[in-house]
Amino acid sequence: MPPSRHKTRMGRSASTSGRRKPPKEVFPKKKEHVLQSSLYHSFTSQETEAIRERLLAWYDKCKRDLPWRTTASTEPDLDRKAYAVWVSEVMLQQTQVATVINYYNKWMKVWPTVEDLARASLEEVNEMWSGLGYYSRGRRLQEGAKKVGIHGDLQVVSELGGSMPRSADELQKLLPGVGRYTAGAIASISYEQVTGVVDGNVIRVLSRMRCIGADSSTPAVSDKLWDLANALVDPERPGDFNQGMMELGATVCTPKKPLCTECPLQGQCKAFLKVNAEKEHAVKTLIKKQAVLNAEDVGDIEECDLGPGSCALCVPSSDPWDSSLGVANFPRKSAKKPSRVEQTATCVWEKCGDRGELEYLIVQRPSSGLLAGMWEFPSILLHNDLTEKDQKHSLLKLLQDLSGHSVPLKKLQYKGEVVHIFSHIHQTYMVYFLSKSTTENFSVKIEETEHPQTRWVTKEQFLNSAIPTAMKKIMKLCESPNSSCTAVNRSKKRKGDIVVQLPSARIKSEMGKQQSIQSFFKLATKK
Repeated sequence: MPPSRHKTRMGRSASTSGRRKPPKEVFPKKKEHVLQSSLYHSFTSQETEAIRERLLAWYDKCKRDLPWRTTASTEPDLDRKAYAVWVSEVMLQQTQVATVINYYNKWMKVWPTVEDLARASLEEVNEMWSGLGYYSRGRRLQEGAKKVGIHGDLQVVSELGGSMPRSADELQKLLPGVGRYTAGAIASISYEQVTGVVDGNVIRVLSRMRCIGADSSTPAVSDKLWDLANALVDPERPGDFNQGMMELGATVCTPKKPLCTECPLQGQCKAFLKVNAEKEHAVKTLIKKQAVLNAEDVGDIEECDLGPGSCALCVPSSDPWDSSLGVANFPRKSAKKPSRVEQTATCVWEKCGDRGELEYLIVQRPSSGLLAGMWEFPSILLHNDLTEKDQKHSLLKLLQDLSGHSVPLKKLQYKGEVVHIFSHIHQTYMVYFLSKSTTENFSVKIEETEHPQTRWVTKEQFLNSAIPTAMKKIMKLCESPNSSCTAVNRSKKRKGDIVVQLPSARIKSEMGKQQSIQSFFKLATKK
């Protein structure tokens, strides 16, 4: 029996409630979403029942102990439960579970309810989110909280009167930054709404189970994956089933080196059956010492009756099956758009504070756009054709505008580069430094600027402010004992810094070691 294809759409990517709709609300589909595919890529009713039973049994036994799951299973208040799930799902977007746990615990300790978050400022939210990356997520959480909860000193009742939306459709429609997946996750886990979810982990599991090799980012294939997820979800335990699918993709059906022997669904996985059939074929070929076997000699494996050239869900004929990859042939990676390349000049301006501590000038970014509301060292976006001298002049003009003081060009020290890769921008920071000695030599003492978006902070205050990761790397670069070096931070991979010592610095270091050895022999000769 083929799975139900009904669904509700709102905008570009609506959430599906799982409730059956009259046919007139479903058909016809939009032409751009129509595809020709075989039942080979769907689940039978028997397979569906088996998948539900085996996945839930595995999840009950093997699920990880995570703080948001504890809250979701023990919190009786639906608003608190939905809020906790919402926070966790937003934090988990593009971020590993191990990284999220500490941030989640701190967040929930400071803002345990949506009303608490509604009263918080964007500055406080950014400070809490600092280091987690993709900062717009935190901002949208706070914007959503203000729509839901009571907020402000006057205890103004919000748009939603203090209650979280109670369905996937309403969650997606009413909360900023909540898309189809997040809405489905909140609704199924918090309210037991019978709706599937499709994230990167679920895409991988479904693609392998049904041998879907077409680009999953296209609307038609995405719709098919949502159809499959909604057909599979267990009506008795939708939240646990959805978490089980995501858990399976995160811990067993991984992108590389999947643990197929530990998978509870290997009997329903067509990619796994295909790999096994290939192994049987290879063994029989070796034993019989023949290059080609008859069809009856090969393990029985079903194939798509339409074929790669005709079926919109199969692997394209131009991208054949790679036996060395096994089940990791699925899903096929879609071509990524190249990142935008940008260069920014940044100055770390150091001065002695009133209490003798070193202080640094930081500037707040605009309230919208990339890194909205975050604090950074004075920075200016550069044109590609600027020379180093032009870069300095542009930066000096910015510093003069911010502080009201002219800075001699020769005092601006070049320290090196910091490369920071955002999701869509390859950013190179050209880092300059103004030392405290430069500041002390000014004829006019630098006072606190009256500009509302700038301030002088100590290093401790700097680290506790809403500072992007790239700025912390720039500070680390300027504190390096080397006069010039290059620091590279790839935020998407969450790798550590790579500090490359320039040849001149290495030569000096080696010369220092050589001189110390020569001195040792001179001393030994004198003795």
